[in-house]
Amino acid sequence: MANTKTKNAFVEFERVQKSYDGETLVVKDLNLTLSQGEFLTMLGPSGSGKTTCLMMLAGFETATHGDIRLDGVSINNIPPHKRGIGMVFQNYALFPHMTVAENLSFPLEVRKIGKSDREQKIMRALGMVQMQDFASRRPTQLSGGQQQRIALARALVFEPELVLMDEPLGALDKQLRETLQFEITRLAHELGITTVYVTHDQTEALTMSDRVAVFDDGRIQQLDSPDKLYEEPQNSFVAQFIGENNTLDGVIKEINDGVALVQLDGGDIIDAKPVNVTKTGERTRVSIRPERVEMDPGRLKPDAHTLKAEVMEFVYMGDLFRTRLRVAGIDDFIIKTRNAPDQIRLKPGEQIEIGWMTEDCRALDA
Repeated sequence: MANTKTKNAFVEFERVQKSYDGETLVVKDLNLTLSQGEFLTMLGPSGSGKTTCLMMLAGFETATHGDIRLDGVSINNIPPHKRGIGMVFQNYALFPHMTVAENLSFPLEVRKIGKSDREQKIMRALGMVQMQDFASRRPTQLSGGQQQRIALARALVFEPELVLMDEPLGALDKQLRETLQFEITRLAHELGITTVYVTHDQTEALTMSDRVAVFDDGRIQQLDSPDKLYEEPQNSFVAQFIGENNTLDGVIKEINDGVALVQLDGGDIIDAKPVNVTKTGERTRVSIRPERVEMDPGRLKPDAHTLKAEVMEFVYMGDLFRTRLRVAGIDDFIIKTRNAPDQIRLKPGEQIEIGWMTEDCRALDA
């Protein structure tokens, strides 16, 4: 991806590379800039390079090539404890032999902060995460969610300008994870802290971030706001990795006035928005989100494309219905529709017609 400079750069990766064996690059020529107070999530599958980037920023790994700057100062040769960065890990990393208050006191003592100031800062940090009443407990006396709140408080207690979080909610159950997602985002914005968050959970990335960097194979595949990533993926990897997505393979027949005519492998011809395809005869993978597909073509504009479909499966999911169809020769085409009184409940074997708007259908790389 191109170098992405922003005004008031606070964190900067410039042409950063990382190799562990001198041959294979885990991170390839990374250029990335964060502004102060931004919440950026690094999202990607295991081995994509996202955690390595976080560890280089923290100082636990050294870049093989390139420069990492914090507030304009190169930090390549500054040890981790002198970078003034707060860290939150998945495994909490609390000292089991210390009380909650002693765990929070530790980073303050390292920074030579006086006793009365320490006590004040500890109670303030515990108040931020609603854990004031647990100061005298030990980590083993707390639930997983409570321990993660303490780990968060410890990262915030010395008032860092930058906090790094590595899969911090990965060990928690779904409901608690969702609660803490909103709490972490709220705190980060209220305190004006710059946050770099690593996860492989797409929902977490979309709900928490100002921007998301999608990693694959050591490179940023797309860096955008959550809505842009979801609505306007720039390649097939991003389209498939972020949220649920329907894909239909085919060949570009022609491209005119920003519209690509695609002949699907099943024989049907549809219109799509050409995103990273440029010429006739090129293979393409067409991408369309399940909620953008209409089961009542009468609700679409007259020029919308429609296709015949057969219902394979109809699933009630509470707030929505999920229908699996056979479309253009594939059996796993998904439509999501809102649970509304007028919504038709379909049965397997029913023949229907579906359609979508051209602008919601993207012709991506094959």
